[in-house]
Amino acid sequence: MKNSILFAAALFSSAAAMPAFASNVLTEKNLSLEFADKLAQSAIQACSAKNYNVAVTVVDRAGVVKTIKRMDNAGPHTVEASRMKAYTALTTKNATGDVMKSAQENAGAQNMRDIPGFLLLGGGVPVKVDNQTIGAIGIGGAPGGHLDQQCAVDALEANKSLLNAS
Repeated sequence: MKNSILFAAALFSSAAAMPAFASNVLTEKNLSLEFADKLAQSAIQACSAKNYNVAVTVVDRAGVVKTIKRMDNAGPHTVEASRMKAYTALTTKNATGDVMKSAQENAGAQNMRDIPGFLLLGGGVPVKVDNQTIGAIGIGGAPGGHLDQQCAVDALEANKSLLNAS
């Protein structure tokens, strides 16, 4: 009898602790390699249609590169520029063109350019599901960051139904 009471007490205390433990475990969405590839390919198509030779980088929610694609005639610098734009968009959860404008217009934000890995040029856009930023896409090589950014937006728009299905 004493053992059953101890067992019941132990069972009750572990059951009572479970909700507290469960609230400490996060469930997060992330980009799959397949979706990252689709996004990058859509960005290449959007830029190619406008005769821009670019590189595209897609990072996951942790900022880890999922895929990089560089068009045949894109400059070698475009690879690193696209990676840095993706990282900047991910970590700020904003389009890099907007981050650049904020840094230019706000004296308190100007030092953002000194953060390692940041590139304050248009061309990076976060990938969001609901209010969660689950990755980002960065593009470098079009004749202007705003044009890189438009290709990224076009790629996201082309794949919007896949994001909403997750």
